[in-house]
Amino acid sequence: MAELHDLTALEQAAGIRSGEISPVELTEHYLARIDRLDDVLGAFLTRTPEIARKQAADAESEAAAARREGRELPALHGVPVPVKDLNQVAGVRCTMGSRALASYVPTVDDHVTEKLRAAGTILLGKTNTPEFGLPCYTENGLAPPARTPWDLERSAGGSSGGAAAAVAGGLAPLAHASDGGGSIRIPASACGLYGIKPSRGRVSGGPTLHDVTGLSTSGPLARTVADAAALLDVLAGEMPGDPYTAPALPPGETFAAHAHRDPGRLRIACLTDAPIPGITVDPDCRTATTEAAALLSELGHEVTEVTLPGDDGILLAFTRVWSVMAANRPVPAEREELLMPLTRYLRARGREVSGSDFAGGLYAFRVLAQTVADGLMPPGGFDAILSPTLAGPPLPVGALRNDVHPQAEFAAIGAYTPFTALYNATGQPAVSLPLHWNAAGLPIGVMLGGRYGEEATLISLSAQLERARPWAGRKPSLW
Repeated sequence: MAELHDLTALEQAAGIRSGEISPVELTEHYLARIDRLDDVLGAFLTRTPEIARKQAADAESEAAAARREGRELPALHGVPVPVKDLNQVAGVRCTMGSRALASYVPTVDDHVTEKLRAAGTILLGKTNTPEFGLPCYTENGLAPPARTPWDLERSAGGSSGGAAAAVAGGLAPLAHASDGGGSIRIPASACGLYGIKPSRGRVSGGPTLHDVTGLSTSGPLARTVADAAALLDVLAGEMPGDPYTAPALPPGETFAAHAHRDPGRLRIACLTDAPIPGITVDPDCRTATTEAAALLSELGHEVTEVTLPGDDGILLAFTRVWSVMAANRPVPAEREELLMPLTRYLRARGREVSGSDFAGGLYAFRVLAQTVADGLMPPGGFDAILSPTLAGPPLPVGALRNDVHPQAEFAAIGAYTPFTALYNATGQPAVSLPLHWNAAGLPIGVMLGGRYGEEATLISLSAQLERARPWAGRKPSLW
């Protein structure tokens, strides 16, 4: 017999609208699962049961009133959606994964939090993240490491590892996440989930800690394409003060609707070699990509193998910009000693980057974006780019950590994630799909990148792939 967490987020929302599911009962179900499983999965840094219960009671009352009055409710009304602990929720501590900020409690909501409140979603808590979201694993000095439920000896990835562990482990139906160099797509791959990194400017990063580089954005992690698209509808939309805005959908259109539309016949570039010199891609990741390419061909798409010339210049530019971002995180001087070795290393390096070198790094991103955009422009260009999400399967917890030599750690992180940061640099949308599991039973994601502003195409294509090779019914043993 199906339990509440077996239902998709949209199925839960439909039950709430009809009165068949109580938001209070649904919230208590997830809180109980968090109590039982979170110490193993490391999904949450802060749990908010009191807030969740109050919001659930309010959502239940509002749903009953809407039924009486014949009013429509938001698509995810009453559905639990945890927030990553890099984003602020007024009155709830926001550690950013750092011991240096362990007691920081913001007084204002981030814009994504405002949108989640307005949509009637329920806050179960703040999900686990590495310090300031800098590495691609989720280990810090505040909580147990986030683990993929497919193998509890292995990392859930990062930096949205807590969000991914929560969804993949059935502690939440879907989750808010964020992505500055792959931080939605990396844990999606490690945890067998679908994740969307939206176009630059699609989701507001304000009103505090704006990312002036344009690398970072919030987005959804979910078990199905339709759930992720529905959450993207909630998060999307410009807000006052935003430095970037992506092209809006036509009036009346939603991303959720595109999860039910045929994408048409598309031209897709297939990339299996890493765009960084000297990086080896694991055979499992190559197999996942070639199988996805074959499936796309079976579905009628035109798939062409391509290579991108290796470019150390982009790696250098990303390293400089990433280091400056690390250096700009607001850490009280007297608490610097509490930072992780990698964070201290990156902050020190960031302070050494000159203004002209920082500007040069951002300019290199714009040149790269123009080059990729030119290759995707119609007529004759590609509609999407297929590649592995990662260079290897999920890694054991601690495999990338090197507290003694953080420079070597940062290099290892780059070698494991050579495909993802491309789309942060260019601002294009990209998704990770869980189409493949290896012989060891580990999920291996594949990535699709699209034209700037065209998340809808990626969602339609992803949904077509999901229908052809469904994955949501595949669940880890602790489910």
